[in-house]
Amino acid sequence: MVILKGIPSVLSPELLYALARMGHGDEIVLADANFPASSTSQAGPELIRADGLGIPLLLEAILQLFPLDTYVTSPAAVMDLVDSDKAKGLETPVWEKYRALLANVGCKTPLQLVERFQFYDRAKKAFAIVATGETALYGNLILKKGVIG
Repeated sequence: MVILKGIPSVLSPELLYALARMGHGDEIVLADANFPASSTSQAGPELIRADGLGIPLLLEAILQLFPLDTYVTSPAAVMDLVDSDKAKGLETPVWEKYRALLANVGCKTPLQLVERFQFYDRAKKAFAIVATGETALYGNLILKKGVIG
């Protein structure tokens, strides 16, 4: 639990420390409950537990403190649907929540869609992976840190 003024209580000390240590261009993965966070973090990224918390709640809190990269096409990326899920017409309503939260902090760029295995490879190079309790399918999100002007 964080006991500081202005710090959202859903941000653990470990997560705050990781966010503060990240530099411009570093990425953080907000991983859904199905993401292989433990095995992926063995490739190098720090693993931070946020069990029981949904990604939209965490994203809203993180965006209060975290500058998004404005020097890239999109500072936020999601795992694209696999072909069989596209064929089924699977919907991803959690992405609309992400878009709305990102828009609230002035991010006008679209979510970048990243092929599944490319997403895993990118996650292995991230600064940290936050393992959440998000149950929405395709709920994984990567954020790229920007600069404070």
